[in-house]
Amino acid sequence: MPLKASQKKYLRARAHHLKPLVTVADKGLSESVMAEIERALYDHELIKVKLRSDRKLRKTWAENIAEQSGAELVQSIGQVACFYKKHPEKPVIDPGK
Repeated sequence: MPLKASQKKYLRARAHHLKPLVTVADKGLSESVMAEIERALYDHELIKVKLRSDRKLRKTWAENIAEQSGAELVQSIGQVACFYKKHPEKPVIDPGK
């Protein structure tokens, strides 16, 4: 379910103080990196990922992460992208309506 603009705004504010938990660099978006991203989303619901490459590849990686993990891309600024995925059993963050 896509997030509304107001929900994204709320999640951006919540993510502002967060540090990137995962870094995608030279080796690209490997299975182990995707597994780490999915684990981080399961544990935290809202995460930042550092994407170390050129602009075009960063955009592709961000889209692939969102598609493969089922998460929503909340924001992408420079080399940092923020993702949200509601916990299936015990959600902690409520993005509102």
